[in-house]
Amino acid sequence: MSTTISQSSASSQKQKNLFTSLGISALSLVLAIAPIPWINQKIVILSGTELQEPLQALREKFQQANPNIQLELQFQGSQDIVNRYVDNKNEFTPTVLIPANAESLKELQSRWQSQNSDTAFYNQPKAIAKTMLVGVAWAERGKVLFPNNQFNWNRIEQAMQLGNWKAIGGNEVWGSFDFVTTDPTRSNSGQLTIALWAQSKLGNSLTVASLNNSAITSLFGLIKRSVYQPAASTDILMREFITRGENDADLGIAYESVALSRWQQSRTTQGKPYQIYYFSPTIETISTAAIAKRNVDGRQAEAAQKFIDFLLQPEQQSLFVQYGFRPIDNNLDLKSVPNSPWSQDIAGVEVKPNIQVIESPSNEILSEIKRLWDRAN
Repeated sequence: MSTTISQSSASSQKQKNLFTSLGISALSLVLAIAPIPWINQKIVILSGTELQEPLQALREKFQQANPNIQLELQFQGSQDIVNRYVDNKNEFTPTVLIPANAESLKELQSRWQSQNSDTAFYNQPKAIAKTMLVGVAWAERGKVLFPNNQFNWNRIEQAMQLGNWKAIGGNEVWGSFDFVTTDPTRSNSGQLTIALWAQSKLGNSLTVASLNNSAITSLFGLIKRSVYQPAASTDILMREFITRGENDADLGIAYESVALSRWQQSRTTQGKPYQIYYFSPTIETISTAAIAKRNVDGRQAEAAQKFIDFLLQPEQQSLFVQYGFRPIDNNLDLKSVPNSPWSQDIAGVEVKPNIQVIESPSNEILSEIKRLWDRAN
């Protein structure tokens, strides 16, 4: 009787061991074929194009430090980021949104809440890097347009009205005056350019009411008629500015970061660099990251937060400087960073330009600018 029980017990134990072994094998197979979501995460970073090169440079470094997090990078103009996210028009699910300006996230949040009961983001958006608007012009053209080396909105308006370089004191063979800016309906830099130009013409701070007068309506029409196919984003604008060169692109408004990072390219492509012009007031834009909530679970949000924290570390902030951005930490010496554009003798560039830097206009004003631009003719 005792022997029978012992044999039964041994048989049962063998079955348990067999099931355990099979279970382990099955689990190993599952892990090999389809990694468990909480072990491996994929997050999609949707950013303004001005951050494209530094983010591409940082992706491999981040994934080496975080092998369980896969990054996918997508890039759009800042206004497109807002519009396409709110309207759910993307063919991918963004995890982190980084438009060029914090105001874009405020607009997104406002529009989201008007359609939904919850907030658009997991937590408070975080500033990543900053820059400001500057003018860029080919050296000979800039000397004629700004004879005292001081940027002047009135001179640009005059050049547009006259239409050609000979009429404003330039060489006849230079042909027409060609100004470039981004599309205000798609790009934040285009909206801010128009805002600063209108403010200069009015002589005071903008309001929705002050934008609605005949002088500003005429200005919007003049700019719209003068700009051929405005670019969708600032990085696209600068690439086109360099490729087209003199006679097809004489003066443009861009972010300082993009103008600095593409300066060497202008020397290679055109054999000569462009000059950078600071103007006062200018608008500081702060690239700001937010973790989106739509179709993003808690573990993805945790992975996204790791990425944002990574961008704020001193080493990554220094890399942003190499690409022409000003760091969030104001104590970082721009010239001490290796390969800093502020140490490359770029014509017109200044570490601390003597200008007034103002905040971005409110969403109400930017919305009015977009409306007036659409109506201008």
